[in-house]
Amino acid sequence: MNTSTTAAGTLPVSSRPSLDRKPGPLTAILFIGLLAAGLLFTGYSLVGDISAAGTTVTTWLPFLLLGVALLIALGFEFVNGFHDTANAVATVIYTHSMPPNIAVVWSGFFNFLGVLVSSGAVAFGIISLLPVELILQVGSSAGFAMVFALLIAAIVWNLGTWWLGLPASSSHTLIGSIIGVGIANALMHGRDGTSGVDWAQATKVGYSLLLSPLVGFGCAALLLLALRAFVKNRALYEEPKGNQPPPWWIRSLLVLTCTGVSFAHGSNDGQKGMGLIMLILVGTVPMAYALNRAMPVDQVTQFVAMAQATQGSLVRGNTAGVSAPAPADPRKVLSDYVRTKALTPDVVPALAEMAGSIGRQVKQHGSLARVPAEAVANVRNDMYLASEAIRFLDKAEGTGFDTDARANLKAFKKQIDDATKFIPLWVKVAVAIALGLGTMVGWKRIVVTVGEKIGKTHLTYAQGASAELVAMMTIGAADMYGLPVSTTHVLSSGVAGTMAANRSGLQMSTIRNLLMAWVLTLPAAILLSGSLYWLFTHLF
Repeated sequence: MNTSTTAAGTLPVSSRPSLDRKPGPLTAILFIGLLAAGLLFTGYSLVGDISAAGTTVTTWLPFLLLGVALLIALGFEFVNGFHDTANAVATVIYTHSMPPNIAVVWSGFFNFLGVLVSSGAVAFGIISLLPVELILQVGSSAGFAMVFALLIAAIVWNLGTWWLGLPASSSHTLIGSIIGVGIANALMHGRDGTSGVDWAQATKVGYSLLLSPLVGFGCAALLLLALRAFVKNRALYEEPKGNQPPPWWIRSLLVLTCTGVSFAHGSNDGQKGMGLIMLILVGTVPMAYALNRAMPVDQVTQFVAMAQATQGSLVRGNTAGVSAPAPADPRKVLSDYVRTKALTPDVVPALAEMAGSIGRQVKQHGSLARVPAEAVANVRNDMYLASEAIRFLDKAEGTGFDTDARANLKAFKKQIDDATKFIPLWVKVAVAIALGLGTMVGWKRIVVTVGEKIGKTHLTYAQGASAELVAMMTIGAADMYGLPVSTTHVLSSGVAGTMAANRSGLQMSTIRNLLMAWVLTLPAAILLSGSLYWLFTHLF
């Protein structure tokens, strides 16, 4: 039998998919058309929002920085698209369920849809990892240095691992880049490097990144064994015969799981770019994007009432009847608390004063859309500090809040988040197009690794379906809880799990490379982004 020898091992030529077929002119026209439409829609929406907000243009420098930052952020999502495409399409390609070029276009479309319907929870979960002082001054030179450093570091590492054909994690890379900026910022200000990161949130994210590959490996293996026990159709457990597609019902299952992984990947990974773009917009054009100008007036009235109720419940004190006067500088007290998590006697009075101040400012102007330009940044920063302080106080021990105070804090935080944590439709569309188009290029390197270099035998229908189904469900569950997970790690470990369960054998050289990429991604991204942040702060 004719065979093809690769670093992966030996696969029959007759069953190896054709990955070198060039896309037709229709695909090129579609690609260019969507790219042009996305850029035009983004530019039109951005100009419209800035004009509607009444932003006064005194210098073009912020808008130049905005354009560069947006291109880099969308570039990250584009690279994320072609870096992670293989995780959705490798199984349908290697089981001949879909031709390669059709598979990547199909995957790109459902990545696009996944981004559009995403909730935004993951986006703002990522932002909460950033240093509080940089978020409060995101429009400063240090803020731009932060955004540029973490995005460029993530892109460089993603491109490097893609070039080597390693399915490294884009989520892992971005988290590492954020941690690197936080550590560098703390060290540059004479503080301990560990104080520059919200380690509680980082640990929560780290657990999701650590456990998701183990879930992928174990659950995919168990699912394959369950299929073997209950579904006796031999065709499921055999490798494809030549280039013949599988029976229609198997093919439908594989296409369905490919669709689900693509959709879940878009809804989870697409949010990372959204969060960073919103941070960029808040820093450069706060008048248009720092506050949710579309919030209805009746909701604003409710917001003011909730702010006053929250202040009252905090001023009355805790269950022990203890109250304290407001500190001279409540912003500094809350900023230090959010940064250090050290609960001092001044924190609750500071939060009470901040809640009252936010309510008074919003009531004075009647709606968020009428807050004047010179006050927008301060109102938004006050809301951010209050929201983060409430988040930490909810988990802190010894606060002594009564039931009413806890209910008011929870409701007030929701109102604040509605006012500040929003994503305009055009941002979702821009990220969706970048991620969707990214799936259509550069996918071959990772596809070959997943399809040929993990196991010693050709991927069977049952193995492909098991790995994809587990990946789809794991990523979907993580999205519901606002946790970033690695599509790459879940799917590639799922394929490895099915190979182990099938006793097909694993190619240990590839497994070692995958583990090395998994181990090195975090420290490499931390070092790279921290170094770039130091460089950019000096350049800017």
